[in-house]
Amino acid sequence: MGARKRIAAEERKQQNENVARAVLANCPTSPRKMRLVAELIRGQEVNRALDILRYSKKEPSGKVEKVLLSAIANWQRKNEDVRIEQANLFVKDVHVDVGRMLKRLRPAPQGRGHRIRKRSNHVTIILDSLNKNQVKTESQTK
Repeated sequence: MGARKRIAAEERKQQNENVARAVLANCPTSPRKMRLVAELIRGQEVNRALDILRYSKKEPSGKVEKVLLSAIANWQRKNEDVRIEQANLFVKDVHVDVGRMLKRLRPAPQGRGHRIRKRSNHVTIILDSLNKNQVKTESQTK
């Protein structure tokens, strides 16, 4: 590996030091419905995001809440010496991608068949912590 690639890889590793992620694969819900829930928590503080998901009436919110709790556990395992309250964790990004699609046929009039697509999705949640240095720079820019 060249020096430039090695330096870039080390920089990426340092950037992802405070970042934790969790993935839910092949969730049997339409991606469109899941994105509605994902938009609610993007950019929110972790405690607020958990409250939003817990009291949401939408069906996918329970699954997204489980993924968020998993991401929090992953962050705790990565940063054992830091408390969650002091870390100022927030939801940095939420991706909802299309998963596999089951294709079925439903009988239709005159011997035809209509195709039914049972959609699924992949949900990725990325958490990040605001360090005190980042808080100062953000407050100075406002």
